[in-house]
Formats: sequence, C-alpha cells, structure tokens
Amino acid sequence: MMNLSLTMSNAAYDRNPLSPGGLRRFVGICGFALAAVATALLSGCSEPGEVPVAEAEGVLSERVTTSPFGTLSDGRAVTAYTLRNAGGMEVVAIDYGAIITHVRVPDTAGNFGDVALGFDILDGYLSDPPYFGAIVGRYGNRIAAGRFTLDGVEYELATNNGRNHLHGGNVGFDKVLWDVEIIEPGQDEEGGPASALRMTYVSPDGEEGYPGTLTTRVTYTLSDDNALAIQYELTTDAPTPVNVTQHTYFNLAASGDVLGHELILSADHFTPVDATLIPTGAIAPVAGTPFDFTTAKPIGRDIDADDQQLVFGGGYDHNFVLNRDVVADAAGRALVLAAEVFDPGSGRVLEVLTTEPGVQFYSGNFLDGTITGKNGEPYESRSGFCLETQHYPDSPNQRSFPSTILRPGETYHSRTEFRFSIR
Repeated sequence: MMNLSLTMSNAAYDRNPLSPGGLRRFVGICGFALAAVATALLSGCSEPGEVPVAEAEGVLSERVTTSPFGTLSDGRAVTAYTLRNAGGMEVVAIDYGAIITHVRVPDTAGNFGDVALGFDILDGYLSDPPYFGAIVGRYGNRIAAGRFTLDGVEYELATNNGRNHLHGGNVGFDKVLWDVEIIEPGQDEEGGPASALRMTYVSPDGEEGYPGTLTTRVTYTLSDDNALAIQYELTTDAPTPVNVTQHTYFNLAASGDVLGHELILSADHFTPVDATLIPTGAIAPVAGTPFDFTTAKPIGRDIDADDQQLVFGGGYDHNFVLNRDVVADAAGRALVLAAEVFDPGSGRVLEVLTTEPGVQFYSGNFLDGTITGKNGEPYESRSGFCLETQHYPDSPNQRSFPSTILRPGETYHSRTEFRFSIR
C-alpha cells in the first residue's frame, strides 16, 4: 500500500537565510519589497479609466477580494478571488476549474507583469483551452488506452487524447465549479500573514469512469515571502487512482516565447515515452541527452535536437524523476526543490518545490497561435512552460511506478510551492 500521507517538511530545503537557497530567497524578497515601493510611487500614473484587478467589487479582507467573472450556461455565477501580499504580488483564481488566471510579480526594474497564460474573461476558459491554470484530475497526465484494473476489476475511462485518457477525461476537475472558503485570518506554514482560500470539489462515484466518491480540497496560500503554496487533501469511499496537479503555463518574461528561460531540474532520470506519450516503463538517465537540465541551460538549447523522445513530444513533454535522499526521505514526505527557472531579460526567478516524486516539464509545444489570450495576444508555440508536480503518468498500469491508489480510511496529502524572486 502506498504511503499517501505526504505531510510537508522543510528538512530537504532549508529556509535558513544563511543557506544558499535561503540567501537567494532573502535577496529576492528585498527586491520584491523595492519593486512594491516603486509601484506605489507610480500608482497615480494609470491610464484614465483603467481599473486594476486589485480593485475588486467584494472586499473580504485587505488580502482577499472578489469580483464577478461571468456566468455558466446553466446560470451559475463564476467568481474571481484576488490574493495579494504585502509586497504587491497578486494571484487571481476563479472557482471554475480552480483556475489560476493571473500571477503578477515584478521584474528587476520594479515593473509588475502577469507571468501566467490565460484569459481575461470566462468565455476563453469555456472553449476547451489546453488546461490553462487549472487543477486537473482525478488523474493528471495520461492513462494508456483509457483503461486500468484495480482489485481485479477493469475500469474504462474516456479516451480524450488520441487513444489515451488525459487529465481526468472529457469533464475533468478543470471543467467543474468548485466550492470556495476564504481562510481568515490566513497564515503560512511558519505562522506568518498570508492570503488563503480553500476550494472543494466532490466527484461522484462513476464520474468519467472512476470508482468511488472522491472529495478533493485544494488550498491556495500566498505568503509575504512571495510563495504560492498549493496544498492538496483527498479522501475517498472506494479505492481509486488519484494524481491531481496544477497546470499553470508560465512565461517569466510576460510575453514572447520561453526558449531563452534558463531551467534547472533536480532530476538525474526521466521516464521515456512511446509515440502516444505513454511511458515505456523504463527509468532512463538524462546524462548525455537533451533531457539533462541538472545544470542551468536555456529551454531552447536542445529542444530541436535529433532525438526520438523530442520527436514524440514535439519538444519536452516528459516526466522527470526527482532526486530524493533515500535516508532523509524514507517516508516520502520532504518538500524538495524540483525546478528553478530564470528569465535573464526580466530577472524573474521561479522555484518549484514539491512533495511529489515527479514533475512533468512541458514546453508548450502544442500552442500554435490559434488561441488568443490576454490583451489580444495569440499564444504561439512555446510561449509558455508547465512544471506539473505529480506521480508518474500511467501509474495504474505500471507496477514498477509509485502507486497512485487511494483507499477508504486514507487521506492523500501533497504540497507544491511556486516561489518567486528576482536577481
């Protein structure tokens, strides 16, 4: 039986400001503070009639505000929730799909930019976009042929990605309305002030072919040290596979492509795939391949190399096996650094930490300019990247992979953090 209790620990990634990671965070926080001051001094320079998102219609606290975000075809209202911190960073999430629509952070010049791809209005999210900003589930990533066997029973799922099942099926967690609870007063894991909201969705037995009634709670917490934490808690009344993740597309430059972004992945191995992007079952070393991001390199350096795996994905669309200290992390509970991304042009840095065993690095290969996003900007190929923290794809059919089966009486706990800074 898998250990699904992934209680968060910081043992593997020290927040001590004198540690290398802590020093980077300290410098980044100081930069954010200076950027916030600059923004405040320039706040009177908005164009006439311009209404910042911060000026939402419903004021729940100084840190959380709400505004209408449209109406579904059945008449239900969709609401946007703006989380903000003392440094001026803002994260906007809507209750449809638990989607993160905006992430506003400053560059080294103090200019705030939106580093998340998406739409300014609800209609964009209703036209079947590629999971911009959404929580995906029950099972993020792919399940081969839309089938798996659990406790001797075969289950058949929707095949919505060629012959395979992807991100929970035709109507996954990204296409439902979630219940929302504002956590007030909000606090981060260290007891500091934070903006927080909890979203809950109850998936009924049989939805998209999955067994059991599954209750999923996702908590978004924005702290004053510019970390967006995502906490997952799931329970079920019958055995079922689960692999829930957050699918935001990032562009730290806030425009253009991401090929010049410099990426580090804490992964010495990855899971190769077949032509339909289902893992072969192998765990392969990245050394000597285009998949070696163990030291910083631009995303675009090797993306068009003559490599069959890159041909299959049209670029990077692969699960990376995160490095973990077997002794320190015997229970699989440590929050470890999965990835770091740096945009030289803006100076923005994104660190991704997680309790999960893997991360899917997707380089936006299937964006093709046909989707028009915020400010009327078409999203061209590789104009965003995803770092989806996860268990491995097709785990229900791959016994050598870490188990994703959740059983009654167990609680699935998982945590991921997106930490922003500048340098």
